Amino acid sequence: MTMDRVVIFTANLSAYSVRKGLGELLGRFPTTKWLIIEHRPPRQWGRVARNQIRQLRRDGWRWFPSIASSAMQEIRTRFHHHDEAAAELPGQEYELAKLLRHPHVSFMQVSDIHASTTIATVRQFNPDVGISLAAPILRPELFEIPRLGTINLHKGTLPDYRGMPPAFWEIWNGSREVGCTVHRVEAKLDTGPILVKLTTPVERFSTVRGLQIRLDEAGVELVAEALDRLTQGTAKPETQQGTGTLYRKPTPAQWAAVRKREPGRMVSSWLSAAKEAVFLLYVSCVRPLPRLVLGLLGRQRITVLLYHRVCDNMRDSLTVGLEQFERQMNDIKRRCRVVSIEEIVTGTVSRRSLRPIVAVTFDDGYLDNFENAAPILLRCRVPAAFYVCTGLVNTDRGLPHDLANLGRAIPVMTWKHVTRLKHWMFSVGSHSRTHVNCAKDDPAFVDSEITESRRELEATVGSRDLIFAYPYGGRGDFNDHWRARVRQAGYIGCLSAYGGSIRGAINPFNVVRTAISYAFGKWAFRARLEGWG
Repeated sequence: MTMDRVVIFTANLSAYSVRKGLGELLGRFPTTKWLIIEHRPPRQWGRVARNQIRQLRRDGWRWFPSIASSAMQEIRTRFHHHDEAAAELPGQEYELAKLLRHPHVSFMQVSDIHASTTIATVRQFNPDVGISLAAPILRPELFEIPRLGTINLHKGTLPDYRGMPPAFWEIWNGSREVGCTVHRVEAKLDTGPILVKLTTPVERFSTVRGLQIRLDEAGVELVAEALDRLTQGTAKPETQQGTGTLYRKPTPAQWAAVRKREPGRMVSSWLSAAKEAVFLLYVSCVRPLPRLVLGLLGRQRITVLLYHRVCDNMRDSLTVGLEQFERQMNDIKRRCRVVSIEEIVTGTVSRRSLRPIVAVTFDDGYLDNFENAAPILLRCRVPAAFYVCTGLVNTDRGLPHDLANLGRAIPVMTWKHVTRLKHWMFSVGSHSRTHVNCAKDDPAFVDSEITESRRELEATVGSRDLIFAYPYGGRGDFNDHWRARVRQAGYIGCLSAYGGSIRGAINPFNVVRTAISYAFGKWAFRARLEGWG
């Protein structure tokens, strides 16, 4: 069975998860023709005012910070999207302008998705299937037009969790898992037969926002799987069993209550609050004038951030949480000039900037870099570099420091994952083959680790101008002899991990980096961006 024509109904093409879903579908079904209909009704200020009055009566004083936060978010979203429309950055393939230029895409923005003209257009398109992605509630005269009906992505496990928002009520109820469901659209909300679904565990340190990020990615895969099954004729819709519960938008008080008991929420103490106050003073009072002077002189500091793991199943000095990482990437995107590590190593970065200059890197090649970090980097359009141990890729051997400190291996990426990172316009470099200690292990072995890792990356990923990030990263873990050997092996730069920022001239074979962990609060992180430490 062929899937020649698909109509997509949505009310929010500005949402990254919707745009990424469209991008993935276009890539996986290259011969299919697509009609995208976006419901964008004119804003009726009388209705808006009445809704806000009802919200104020329901939420009390919490309405004021809530509406202020929503307004700021809308302003940031519009500015952010406009600012990056033409930028050559990771995530550009999911930009709306590029999606709508696809030769097989027709786009129609309507003020009423159920207007007779809209229905006539869909009928004329004669779609095989319809897909609802963040769409308004559809009526039968629209969702019944496609030959195979219309399917909907619901970010919740049906029938137990109807309504919205994703992950919130699961945390509220103490559920141990969240899920996504693709079902046929029927007249009643979220009641149609289920085509595919999946669940993912609520991990030890999960937050609502962290789970929502994971569900966004899972939803993209699930819609593609459902369309695959419809195309192949293997879809077997199952009638929902039970009535479940229809959930509505939580109040600010309910949000506050959930945030207090989220397992991933950091517990504040007087000591951490005092430290944050010091960092706040440093960022707000100490740094602005020196940053301005250095920027005007073209001598701005450069901070290279070092991450290892992004996950919610553990917390240690190598880990940050999903929500925390997204907040940090949004922070640097708004407050800093984000550059690639190649610009720093090659000396092409301009230091005439009134904002801190920042680059993002990852060491070790953990699987969560691909599953959790990369989607957030794509969403925020932040360039990053990933340094992998080529001899451990595609294996379950584990990194030496994990085996020593945790007594177990933590999954790492496969070459398929590494190649995909390269496709997304991220940089890939060497972290040796097996996480060797360059200053302490046998010199002949170290030499082979450096040269063979480069050869494997060239052969597998196709990279040429490679950078080496030496394992362990301390001052005593490397020396001038090995810096010279790295240069002779053909690398264009070498990165450490013992902290600090670049204040003077750039030495491409001794680029300092500062490590980030879960222990960094908002102002501690911003202080590091400013060169603290």
